[in-house]
Amino acid sequence: MESSDLTLRGLIARVAKALTNVDKRVVNTTRDLLRHPGLLTVAYVTGKRKPYVGPLQIFLLANVLFFAVQSLSTINIFGASLASHMTVQDWRGWATPLVQSRLAAAHLTLAAYEPHFNAVAEANAKSLIILMVAAFAFATWALFLRRDRPFLLHVAFALHAWAFLLVVFSGALLVSEFHVLVGGKGLASSRVDLILTAANLVACALFLYRAVHVVYGATGIGRVVRALAMTFTVMGIILGYRLLLFVVTLYATTY
Repeated sequence: MESSDLTLRGLIARVAKALTNVDKRVVNTTRDLLRHPGLLTVAYVTGKRKPYVGPLQIFLLANVLFFAVQSLSTINIFGASLASHMTVQDWRGWATPLVQSRLAAAHLTLAAYEPHFNAVAEANAKSLIILMVAAFAFATWALFLRRDRPFLLHVAFALHAWAFLLVVFSGALLVSEFHVLVGGKGLASSRVDLILTAANLVACALFLYRAVHVVYGATGIGRVVRALAMTFTVMGIILGYRLLLFVVTLYATTY
């Protein structure tokens, strides 16, 4: 170590260099995540990791971005409100009597309980989001079942895929909020909701279509089928996550 490295100026220079290096890696990772689906996963499993941040780190950064953007909105994409579970979601016919039963047993009123449920559900949505990555990793493993592929490959791919999706969902939320700012209804408008949902699905499908070729070597009709299957898997995982959050939050707050 040079003597100059031991001075305050030298220390500041080293810290600045380290921070700059991290910034470059984040920029490189974000760029290739959005522009070159699958490239980050291949780079990670083949040991070419120096230019990028790891799969878990980029997922966590995307997670922070998503929930920061969502905090600007009244929409909760993953952790639906209690009213939504009871009146909108596909399981509303089962959820409503369950809520009523749990509230009666706990001697709570719906009006008093609902704000508490919504707050806890929002917190759970943040802390348990990694479960969607795990589910997607297992689904990918099942779709590309070969013994010579390490499970780490599927985990890395799942983290990168969900990082991409969180960025896409963040963009959709910003578009929705802009629509509100210019006098529209945002996602409360069925037309806007339909357009943004379709855009999210198309972005997801295109990402997966390109990525499965790069990561798994999928080609031809098999590539199309797998990309579509994974897109529908994402939809199923999101719905399953909402249902899981409902059950976990309800039972955790009405004991």
